[in-house]
Amino acid sequence: EHKDYLVFHDINPQAPVHLLLIPRLHIPSLNDLEDSNLAASLLQGCREAARLAGLTENGYRLVTNIGSHGGQTVYHLHFHILGGRHLGWPPG
Repeated sequence: EHKDYLVFHDINPQAPVHLLLIPRLHIPSLNDLEDSNLAASLLQGCREAARLAGLTENGYRLVTNIGSHGGQTVYHLHFHILGGRHLGWPPG
């Protein structure tokens, strides 16, 4: 927990490590995030969550879906932090 966000394990993991970081403030998507200080805090939180999960040595993927064509189904900004295995490309 942090004053700006929460981090927890995804209930439907797509990788050995799959965390979600969500801001405490309701923001529908990245398109609606206007506070640059909050944006920096959220990205630093993603980095710290990945570090604490042991992902920084081998790498990880950070994803946020935006809008229906981007695959967004939950309209509250959140970041997926995925790692623990090689992640292929393209993802979708």
